[in-house]
Amino acid sequence: MGKEEQELANRPDNTAFTQQRLPAWQPMLSAGIVIPGFVLIGLAFIGIGVALFITSRSIQVLEFDYTGVEQNSPCFNCTGQKVLNCVCNLDFSIDRPFTGTVFFYYGLSNYFQNFRKYSVSKDDSQLYGDITYFKSPSVTCSPYDYDSNNQPIVPCGSIANSMFNDTFKLNNINGSKVDLVPLDGKGIAWWTDYNIKYRNPSITPLKNAFNSNTVKPIFWSKPAYELDTTDPANNGFINQDFLVWMRRAALPNFRKLYRRIDKGLPIGNYSLAISYNYPVLSFNGRKKVVFSNVSWMGGKNEFLGIAYLVIGSMCVFMSIVMLIVYAKFKFPEED
Repeated sequence: MGKEEQELANRPDNTAFTQQRLPAWQPMLSAGIVIPGFVLIGLAFIGIGVALFITSRSIQVLEFDYTGVEQNSPCFNCTGQKVLNCVCNLDFSIDRPFTGTVFFYYGLSNYFQNFRKYSVSKDDSQLYGDITYFKSPSVTCSPYDYDSNNQPIVPCGSIANSMFNDTFKLNNINGSKVDLVPLDGKGIAWWTDYNIKYRNPSITPLKNAFNSNTVKPIFWSKPAYELDTTDPANNGFINQDFLVWMRRAALPNFRKLYRRIDKGLPIGNYSLAISYNYPVLSFNGRKKVVFSNVSWMGGKNEFLGIAYLVIGSMCVFMSIVMLIVYAKFKFPEED
């Protein structure tokens, strides 16, 4: 094939698209368009920022650290290595009622769930209820795939093994009367986790799936099929607390939803009974509890409103600068 024939073979089709003859439109930006555009965008951003900031400031948040490092902390006596089944009481009062649904979180600090080896340390096939992986966990679960007796661990992996296990009971104290505040633990996990990603083995009773050839995670006090024996729909791998923990946090300081209080919290005195089980002092971590309500924009987050205010102010400022420059060079002062 000659050179000319090869060039003809490689030549694009003679169409408007391949030959770049399509009609095009290019905006002609002028000062009369750009300057008012910046002003309108800036004012819109400032308005949104003010609304977001005011709404965020109206959200109520109560946060208490119960790590127990300080000697005056109510949980100080529970931080000893030899202390078992310790319960401490955190007393507080509310002088402004929490209206609507109140979300109860637990928080951890200096805890890197985004560490790569930690975040992949699980067996998705096992967590989907495939019992063939109960006896042969994935190598990604190492070193929490088998115990010291070479028995397979179910569920395996570092994430499941380190599941948060502090428990809480909230009491409303009115003089000598103590009322237990109902905490709702249903629906706190993602819908996709509960209905798609995680499954229990299709064996009844569930205990039979975890036969004598498997063991519970090393740091767990009870096996997976006893996480909630009162509700089969909240037991095993679809337990709500388990699902919340298995969704890893992106940052080292995070909080996870523990329960909801549907009827809010009225003014009064409260006592939070904490079963102190989860160790954090070995990695200089901190533990806290958070009570918060929400608004139409979600939880308390002042950064978004401040960001809108800053960007809007910058747009207005730049429009003023452009107007001055335009006026100076478009209409120069006469000598």
